[in-house]
Amino acid sequence: MSVARVVHDVRLVDAGRVHDAAWVAFDGGRVTAAGHGDSWRELAPRTAHDGGGAWLTPGFVDIHGHGGAGCAFDDGDEAIATARALHRSHGTTRAVLSLVTASVDDLVARVATVARLAQTDATILGSHLEGPFLDVGHKGAHTASLLRAPDAASVDRLLAAADGTLRQVTLAPELPGAIEAVGRFVAAGVAVAVGHTDADADAARRAFDAGATILTHAFNGMRGIHHRAPGPVAAAMRDERVTLELIADGTHVHPDVMRLAFAAAPGRIALITDAMAAAGSADGAYTLGGLAVTVTDGVARLDDGGAIAGSTLTQDAALRLVTAECGVAIADAVAALTAVPARAIGAAAGSLAVGATADAVLLDADLRVREVWVGGEPTA
Repeated sequence: MSVARVVHDVRLVDAGRVHDAAWVAFDGGRVTAAGHGDSWRELAPRTAHDGGGAWLTPGFVDIHGHGGAGCAFDDGDEAIATARALHRSHGTTRAVLSLVTASVDDLVARVATVARLAQTDATILGSHLEGPFLDVGHKGAHTASLLRAPDAASVDRLLAAADGTLRQVTLAPELPGAIEAVGRFVAAGVAVAVGHTDADADAARRAFDAGATILTHAFNGMRGIHHRAPGPVAAAMRDERVTLELIADGTHVHPDVMRLAFAAAPGRIALITDAMAAAGSADGAYTLGGLAVTVTDGVARLDDGGAIAGSTLTQDAALRLVTAECGVAIADAVAALTAVPARAIGAAAGSLAVGATADAVLLDADLRVREVWVGGEPTA
């Protein structure tokens, strides 16, 4: 049974602004009121949490992550629960479960698993297919032999198995049939992302005009920005319809480049983890999509070739990095963890406005998580 609560004396960061000496009230899983100072005392009796001047933000939304705590989202119910618990403890209250490249048969089974779990767990926003419709030359940590061009039959099978819970699909728009697939996915309500691609700027623009609205982990798995060949990143920065994912771990993208991205695409940067099983776990040997990975000093790389293989990032760590090393204002950084990714996939999350779902994160002065609420209830 939901308990009426109020979290007071906080620095509330929401909707692009910072509100000092603020309070937020939860009841029935929703935000029911908000204000400043001691006016919360006028509310009906409820459990009070003194924030002590800490930061309060909406719950983080990760639209691209593969696992954590030693488990991958590809590996069924128990693995999903374990990985989600790890990221929830770091502030990620809602997440899309990203699935790595596999056979279409395996992916059909995996999106069906996510669909089933999403029926009873509203914090699972659905699935994200990162593959198999990717360019071999920019495969990253995906099995080359399983990569393929999209075809209508495969797209329809995946959509049917997901039963309305496929939130995002990453594809390389230059593949045969890819532009047609973009239209097919978008018509079904799926956010299409350009990624793991050899597309130049013109090819990326064609995908965006066809309905693609996300750039998967910008700068990684694609052509970079060259002064005579701007590539897909510059095309995405120019297009107000497009959200750019960034992996803010200091390895995938240099902090100076991330700062440029925030400046070039204000309000359109989504900070994702792209976390693999090693997030929240020790260095050592892991697998990602059947490929051997070694994690050293928190950086995951394929044993074969040394390509970066996802990350070990959590979203609170991304917040600390972009504010401390990239000079991003906290209001903009929090938006990139909450409202921006939620908007990118059409999810009702990432806000603490009255009427919103009461997902919230309390962070200390060093932006480390003190407490997390999901639907107004504290997490274990």
